[in-house]
Amino acid sequence: MWCDGLVTPVPSASALTELATELATGAGDLIRAHRHDHFAVDTKSTPTDVVTEVDRAAEAFIRSELARLRPDDAVLGEEAGRRTGSSGVRWFVDPIDGTVNFVLGLPQYAVSIAAEVDGRIVAGCVHNPVSRELFRATLGDGAFVGEQRLLGPRDVPLYRAVVGTGFGYDAAQRARQAAVVAALLPRIADIRRLGSAALDLCAVAAGRLDAYFEVGLNPWDWAAGALIAREAGCTVSGLHGREPSAQMIAVAGAALARQLFGLLEELGADNP
Repeated sequence: MWCDGLVTPVPSASALTELATELATGAGDLIRAHRHDHFAVDTKSTPTDVVTEVDRAAEAFIRSELARLRPDDAVLGEEAGRRTGSSGVRWFVDPIDGTVNFVLGLPQYAVSIAAEVDGRIVAGCVHNPVSRELFRATLGDGAFVGEQRLLGPRDVPLYRAVVGTGFGYDAAQRARQAAVVAALLPRIADIRRLGSAALDLCAVAAGRLDAYFEVGLNPWDWAAGALIAREAGCTVSGLHGREPSAQMIAVAGAALARQLFGLLEELGADNP
């Protein structure tokens, strides 16, 4: 990769995964140390879109380490926005995915970090600071939680599937999402709404959910989890053959994906 007339080598995908894991673990230590503190809670896009001092401190830690170790890399983070870079590597950072759960003391939130090289996600880590579970994946090398390889969900028909989802912050969008879930629920076994997109994607990779879909996510929400799910053998997609995006991300095992994604298309789940 050319930079200011010099060749700046892009590290291997496995090296980027190792760094993502180190950063997520360090941020998790910070979050865990402050999770019982009395911290300020602010709002962002809507009154239900919350952020805390701990979110900002965790992202500041990750960014400072990236600036020290990889100063030429670009960064896109939930709380501090965009930093441009020249190395060909871009990091997606969500310091606490599931902030509402964090505020309430529910143990379902995570640090999510992914690395993209020339437009392709090649490394990702999702770390739950409470359980200390650490999910990670490297493009082409599989997905793991700890040292256990992830093999995706069980093979079940649509009517037996337990499906995870989430809801946006905008009231009109939530009403639309609720209507889709209401139409979907009679056709599946059950719905789970756990509150962290990153952990939901890892749950499908680990076989704890059969499938997951959500509208309105940002890339820092799903970049790491989508790679982990794909490397576990899951189908990860938007609908109608599109790539995952803010319009839709859906994940399931290959056989269930055909049924579930077709039903979501029928229901217009990715319509604005």
